[in-house]
Amino acid sequence: MRDLIIGIHSIAEALQNESRSELQLFATDEGLKELKKVVKLGETLKVTCLTSHDLQERAKELCKKLEFNYVRVPNGVFLLADKIEDPDMDLFYSEMRSREIVKVLALDGVTDAHNAAAILRTAAFYGVNYIILPSRSTFGSSPSFYRISSGAAEHVKIVRTSSLPKLLGKLVKIGVPIIGLSEHADSELLEIAIQGPKVLVLGSEDKGLSNAVSRNLSHLFAIEPLGNIKSLNVSVAAAISMERLFS
Repeated sequence: MRDLIIGIHSIAEALQNESRSELQLFATDEGLKELKKVVKLGETLKVTCLTSHDLQERAKELCKKLEFNYVRVPNGVFLLADKIEDPDMDLFYSEMRSREIVKVLALDGVTDAHNAAAILRTAAFYGVNYIILPSRSTFGSSPSFYRISSGAAEHVKIVRTSSLPKLLGKLVKIGVPIIGLSEHADSELLEIAIQGPKVLVLGSEDKGLSNAVSRNLSHLFAIEPLGNIKSLNVSVAAAISMERLFS
């Protein structure tokens, strides 16, 4: 499988990612000029120059072939590249058994791709090592997701699972603290002094954390509102909780 990456910054980060292979750039003359302002292009990079119309038509063809919904390519440039290999799960569990600091974020029932991409971007900002996503979603792979996450997918390893409760249960057995965020929790999330690996779990805006996931939690916290609005967009809540837990 291949990735179709759009967005100047996302393309720039992908071009600098040594884990990427078989890179092929499609661009208008103006798009190529804009991209060169933010990243140096390698001499061996395959570049196909097209008119603006032909660029969009090529993107449509590739989206259909790769089974993505077509979205108009901004900036007159897109990148085709082999997918990054999935993380080695044996290595993942080995890291989680260590006493080293490993930051993990898990999304439970978050279905909006814009929110998920914004969360991934914030996770990269805070040095999160892994993000756990449902295997059935296109999070982390669609062109729109790449554009919104602004290159973050190149820096945070994406673990896909068909059962988040089962994966969290394995982490509980090896002593990893699982920290959930809920507006209904009694304790406020301030600064938690937890050394070593830790997992922060965020639920959907409408339903929150699922019961199956909640049974694996070591801690449940809330962000205490200071005004009359009692809830936050999940991507905003993610940013606040990562600041308090991972900084």
